[in-house]
Amino acid sequence: MSSTASGKNGTWRNWGGNVSARPVRQVTPASVEELAGAVRRAREDGLKVKAVGTGHSFTSIAATDGVLIRPQLLTGIRTIDRASMTVTVEAGTPLKRLNTALAREGLSLTNMGDIMEQTVSGATSTGTHGTGRASGSIAAQIKALELVTADGSVLTCSEKENPEVFAAARIGLGALGVVTAITFAVEPLFLLTAREEPMPFERVLAEFDQLWAENEHFEFYWFPHTGNTNTKRNNRSAGPEQPVGRLAGWFEDEFLSNGVFQVAQWAGRAVPATVPAIARISSRALSARTYTDIPHKVYTSPRRVRFVEMEYAVPRAALVQTLRELKALVDRSGLRVSFPVEVRTAPADDITLSTASGRDSAYIAVHMFRGTPYQAYFTAAERIFTAHEGRPHWGKVHTRDAEYFSRVYPRFGEFTALRDRLDPDRLFQNDYLRRVLGA
Repeated sequence: MSSTASGKNGTWRNWGGNVSARPVRQVTPASVEELAGAVRRAREDGLKVKAVGTGHSFTSIAATDGVLIRPQLLTGIRTIDRASMTVTVEAGTPLKRLNTALAREGLSLTNMGDIMEQTVSGATSTGTHGTGRASGSIAAQIKALELVTADGSVLTCSEKENPEVFAAARIGLGALGVVTAITFAVEPLFLLTAREEPMPFERVLAEFDQLWAENEHFEFYWFPHTGNTNTKRNNRSAGPEQPVGRLAGWFEDEFLSNGVFQVAQWAGRAVPATVPAIARISSRALSARTYTDIPHKVYTSPRRVRFVEMEYAVPRAALVQTLRELKALVDRSGLRVSFPVEVRTAPADDITLSTASGRDSAYIAVHMFRGTPYQAYFTAAERIFTAHEGRPHWGKVHTRDAEYFSRVYPRFGEFTALRDRLDPDRLFQNDYLRRVLGA
């Protein structure tokens, strides 16, 4: 997967291919001082500023026609503090590099999302998460942050230092400044046993509360047009390590989940009528398997088939009802949905604009293959999600605005007041932030 594809003549495109922008200039600072200088210069020139990671957001959250800051030289671990069990990393560090570097040191994050291509700052600023009964998003594991604010100064925050900034900036949407370093809580490297198995949709819904309660990390994929799901339970294990064999891993993760799946997507895009039949075959292709490995090898998997995605967090108690409505919609609509629907959970956290802020949450993610018309499906799904006070992922397709967010986020005004204080002239503004935070 390439990092942000920079097209010809200075055009920037995101990974999903649905957002592009033409910044006046792109800057790749090699130090925090250089970054601060670039922010001050942009300000003097009357240009807006945005930082972009690997472009894995499907929204235009990182798009700008001003100065685009690329953090790929700001990478690597600054310090590991074994007394406080924290690690401080530069903002442009890809999660993949962080995970492997930590594993070499016998350390790990507690929880993570299901891909690790993104930069640590891009992933946390948009609220990237995995699934967990008691452990939250990547941002919920942040212990301190360093950011360059609109006046070019460097501000650090934690629970003790600038706590009101810390409450908001862990998922800051790029609205409060440019994140330059992040301090994460880490723990000694541990093993997870993953148990993947097919399960009927109706059984998963009937037993959802129990499956959630009995597993540290439970998630499932439902295949639209079928009554089938694939479930995944990850729990801590005393070992021994029993990784997926190389050949089996290649067959299941590369051949079936990426290769055959890609061909199936092409077929479905060419002849939409074949989608339900393909879905029935796909949903039965993956058989049950159990393996034990270090966290990042269990939580994450390669995603090479390009797609566009919408994901909403609903109150966990509303999940079963929301999914029933989504299934009824697909069954009666004539829509042809070739991508599985992913369901995960997160405990309530205390981050101002976290999708799990103040409430135990369940995530429902709908996807469409890149290049297929997704509007009808996403619009209908979004109507269901918003009826349950859903909160959209900040980096995935949605149509909500500040007026809506002020209703579903009790602390929304806290965030916008802080933004008024840190960026009164809206140096970090773009069209997306104008829509979701208000002018």
